[in-house]
Amino acid sequence: MKSCTEYLTFNTKKHRDYINITATVEDIVHKSGVQEGLALISAMHITAGVWVNDDEPGIISDIDEWLEKLAPFREGYRHHRTGETNGDSHLKNLLVGHQVVMPVTGGKLDLGPWQQIFYAEFDGQRPKKLVIKVIGE
Repeated sequence: MKSCTEYLTFNTKKHRDYINITATVEDIVHKSGVQEGLALISAMHITAGVWVNDDEPGIISDIDEWLEKLAPFREGYRHHRTGETNGDSHLKNLLVGHQVVMPVTGGKLDLGPWQQIFYAEFDGQRPKKLVIKVIGE
């Protein structure tokens, strides 16, 4: 059994941002030497997420609009009583999830034809970490 753990740090310039990390995850899988196994990609913050979808500007904008419609950036969240102003970011995290698990086959990510892995930032402009753990044979 082999395993490899790497951490990435993001500090986005925007409050909300969506970063394609597929190539980085593929590099980590390659370096791990794992031929058959799994790659866990997990945001280590409750105001960020990870998803798998198409890297097409229209769908990224549609996703952002959908998330903003369901959990708009606004005043009035009960969470803001703590002094924070990111109640919407916590809800967006719940909508997209904070991690994905991807298969590794033949030493490579086993992605569908349009699948790409994204780090989703919902409360940016400060450093946040993501962990990638590859495990297998």
